[in-house]
Amino acid sequence: MATGQLNSGQINSGQINSGQINSGQVNSGQLNSGPAGAADFPAAPWSAGPSGRVPFRTALAHTWYLTGRKLHALVRQPWVLTFSVVQPVIWLFLFGQLFRKVIDIPGFGYHGTYLDYLVPGVIAMNAMSNNMWAGMTMIEEIDRGTLNRFLVSPASRIAIMNATVAEQAVSTTVQSLIIVALGLAGGARYHGGVAGVAVMVAASIGVGVVFGALSNAVGMTLRSREAIIGVYTFFMLPLMFLSSAFIQTSLMPGWMQAIASRNPLNWVVQIGRSAVSAAPDWGAIGVRCGGLLVLAAACVAVSVLTFRSYSKSV
Repeated sequence: MATGQLNSGQINSGQINSGQINSGQVNSGQLNSGPAGAADFPAAPWSAGPSGRVPFRTALAHTWYLTGRKLHALVRQPWVLTFSVVQPVIWLFLFGQLFRKVIDIPGFGYHGTYLDYLVPGVIAMNAMSNNMWAGMTMIEEIDRGTLNRFLVSPASRIAIMNATVAEQAVSTTVQSLIIVALGLAGGARYHGGVAGVAVMVAASIGVGVVFGALSNAVGMTLRSREAIIGVYTFFMLPLMFLSSAFIQTSLMPGWMQAIASRNPLNWVVQIGRSAVSAAPDWGAIGVRCGGLLVLAAACVAVSVLTFRSYSKSV
């Protein structure tokens, strides 16, 4: 090859034409692999940025598609949602009739029927109960190899977790609205109107995110269905009865009142009950909603960290 007439500056600035290449005017030392060569080609739309992070819009698009995948599976199995509200129906109408005279206990201090009192508690308990099984789905995807296939794809890691949270939120919303409708059919009245019902459902989504994220973290860490069942059994009944779902906390012993005041399930019950009342206490609702959001963010962060640890181990 003849002595070249081009320097590296010309190579980097793209001043080489095909005639110069063909006539041998470029020597081997001048054909370096400078960074400008990569800049001539646009990055793939699904690829990570220079820092290794997926752009926000890409992560959002991935979340949309992955959530759609999960919702399509849910639509193909509508019986899952149907059977998921069987237990809340039992709580609502069996307990509603069994404990309906509780409202007459001196000091109970609630103006309305016991069914009015019970509906927010049943919605909160249903959200917690169903989302505590989220780890089962995560274990199933690990066992089938689905999760590992996503990890070797260009899919955003955060989108994989966001899709799980979004699917749980949609399921919780549908189930909560079914319970609201059943309560209305049974004679419950929501004096707070549509806005109150919306706040109650939003709070149920929040507590669902809390326990769904923790369940996912347990599932990815222990990868054992028995562990999920153990966690459910350990937390479900104590948290349910250490709340105002069935009875006012003022009628509980002092130590139970102290636990109930720090119980996120009780926060959601109180948010919903106040929101659908004739005179909502929006200040107290705002404080409890803020605490619930902080707790949900912390639990999601734990779940994401656990997921990243899992992705590095495969």
